[in-house]
Amino acid sequence: MNYTIQTIRGYLVIFLTLVFLVCLSGMLSAQNIKKTDQYFQKAESLKATNIDSAINFYKKSIHLHKEQKDTANLVNSLYELSNLYAHNLDYGNSYDGYWEALFLADSSKNDVARAKLYQALGWLYLFYRRDNEANNYFNLSLRLKDKMIDEKVMNSSYLLTDYYALTTMFRTNGNDKMVRKYLDSSNIIRNQYKIKSNYLDAEEGYQDARDGDFEMALLKLNKSRDEFEIENPSYLIIIDYLIGQVYYMKGDLEESRKFFEKSLAYTTVYSNHSNYKLMVQEALALLDKQAKDFESAFLHLEAANELNESIFGRKSKNNQHLFEINDKYRLQKEKEKELIKEQRLANLENEEKLWVLKFSLMFVVVASLLILGFLFIRNIRRKHKLEKKSLEEKRVVELQKTNEILELKNNELTSSALQLIEKEEFIRKMKDTIGKSKENLDVSALNRIISAAQGSPSGNWKEFEARFTAINQSFYKNLKESYPSLSQTDLKLCALVKLNFSSKEMASLLGISIESMHTSRYRLRKKLKLERNDNLTEFIANH
Repeated sequence: MNYTIQTIRGYLVIFLTLVFLVCLSGMLSAQNIKKTDQYFQKAESLKATNIDSAINFYKKSIHLHKEQKDTANLVNSLYELSNLYAHNLDYGNSYDGYWEALFLADSSKNDVARAKLYQALGWLYLFYRRDNEANNYFNLSLRLKDKMIDEKVMNSSYLLTDYYALTTMFRTNGNDKMVRKYLDSSNIIRNQYKIKSNYLDAEEGYQDARDGDFEMALLKLNKSRDEFEIENPSYLIIIDYLIGQVYYMKGDLEESRKFFEKSLAYTTVYSNHSNYKLMVQEALALLDKQAKDFESAFLHLEAANELNESIFGRKSKNNQHLFEINDKYRLQKEKEKELIKEQRLANLENEEKLWVLKFSLMFVVVASLLILGFLFIRNIRRKHKLEKKSLEEKRVVELQKTNEILELKNNELTSSALQLIEKEEFIRKMKDTIGKSKENLDVSALNRIISAAQGSPSGNWKEFEARFTAINQSFYKNLKESYPSLSQTDLKLCALVKLNFSSKEMASLLGISIESMHTSRYRLRKKLKLERNDNLTEFIANH
């Protein structure tokens, strides 16, 4: 009993998806189909009521597009004819048509059509429990659409059919967690683009029942039923079957039977969704068995078995065709490769010559670029080297000029200082002379005049130091950084040593005795940590 219920549910989910796929695929078809012919339009109007006539018109449409070499419309007509075969249990012809259309779509690089056909083949493989192949084709469709969305060829609303396909696959496998995941993904897209879909609403309602929320399930399914009564009455075959399943899960067998019988009645009115005859008969047989009406259960089960044998039995062309699937697409691709190979062999000589010419041209271009690059870099380096040399020469000249100017100014400063020393010496001698001959002289008056002309030693030094500092701006700073213990007297002494003054001249300028001068020099050497053989003048000159 459980096995039969599981089989019914599996068939239900798969064929519901096939119908939903057909309805939503119209959006994708519009992307590549520029026009439809009269045969195609006639087939579309008859496919729900007169299958044989619809098939005949689809074939005429296919023949017309082959003559016109209109690949896009040819693929679309093949796809719709294969869908019609699938809805009426002729899976062998459906399979052939899908593969032929896929070959043409692949040859013409029609990605929109390829995505639709990958999905359709996924459903056929899933119906025959070839889950790996089904999953592969569903994901091929999804990846193609993701690529087209990235390329701005379509928007993400076209992913709805792929999410729906994966939802159905996981539901067939009993993975309710993944079902909810893809239903949620579908709802995100529907909310984003404000898309109304009774098919998705019905599917979500059925999942609500699986989750135990029967009231919400019936609310959604009945609302969808009202819409389908107006928009697509043939789909009531599926909706009533779904409602019957919900009531069965709820335990209301009377209501369940009522809707199963409604679904079965619609299968006599509409020629599509013929597979539901099998599922409804099995469902009614199960209800009769539970009601212990074994005679009625046997009749329903016998009818279901006859349908099942006609679709999947050993004599069924579907079984022969799809259980031992020959990959016609692969075979056609191999034939195509052989034709391409022959053409390449025929044109190989010309292609080889063209390749040699391209290679030669590329070699010349690359070699020219390398040579130009080498010359450019060499010129830049040479120019840089000349500029560097020129800057170095300028720097040396400027340094030399600076040193010359500094030396000249220091010489002027030294000369000025020497003149000051000579003046002081002259005044000293004059004082001595006046002191020896005081007759008839106003000594105090002369001393006042001499003192005024002489000036003080501190005043003489300040004048000298100001001029020295202006010329040798970093001299004192460098010495203080290297030897922080140097006093102001030591710094004065260093300045005089730098200008090569003698001890006598330094003593006169500083206003101290020669002996004190020697003592100051000795102390300075100790602070500068000079050895006995080190030359103080040379040491100071380097600072």
